Amino acid sequence: MNILIADDEKLIRNVLKEYLLVENYHVFEANDGKEVLDIIRNNCIDLILLDIMMPNMDGFSALKEIKKENNIPVIVLSARKEEYDKLLGFDLGIDDYITKPFSPKEVMARIKAVLKRNNMGENFTYKDLVIDYMGHTVKINNEELKLTPKEYEILIYLVKNKGIAISREAILSKIWGYTAYCDDRTVDTHIKKLRNNLGKDYRDLITTVRNIGYKFEIK
Repeated sequence: MNILIADDEKLIRNVLKEYLLVENYHVFEANDGKEVLDIIRNNCIDLILLDIMMPNMDGFSALKEIKKENNIPVIVLSARKEEYDKLLGFDLGIDDYITKPFSPKEVMARIKAVLKRNNMGENFTYKDLVIDYMGHTVKINNEELKLTPKEYEILIYLVKNKGIAISREAILSKIWGYTAYCDDRTVDTHIKKLRNNLGKDYRDLITTVRNIGYKFEIK
């Protein structure tokens, strides 16, 4: 599972990184808001620890951009303790707000709680298909599938909304953020490759919903 630490204080990043690595999380680091946006556009991030007062682009500005394209869980870590800042954070869609100085152990507990609320704390299993959210792996008969980051993100998005028809537009928004070079054919191409990777026994779990998009459906 990938955690992004966004804070311009290297010492804070190092302390949090040490605790996260012990728990077997994969860690990304950003020094400012612009780096945050670059990282999430090129990697599958499961949760962001976000400082507010950062150079180039502050945390709230970055948060607004993040929420336009993704629904990644966000925990704010900030020295700003005013009620206004907390309320603004929650209005912008954060999952938790922790004031500095903080206990790294408390941060770890809050991370686990947020991931659990977002159904990212446990594996998904169907017959011999196992999705390990922590390990970012998909296995069939204990053999890991070689999925691209986008294929993995699409699969997780569909699984998390199993039984619900998801439009191509919604998939584009969630996975690519409506970037200019993407269209419906991009989704169809990735779905085709994903189905091929799932193989004959599991490819039909992703069904085509006519005139809408796709659905993950256990039959």
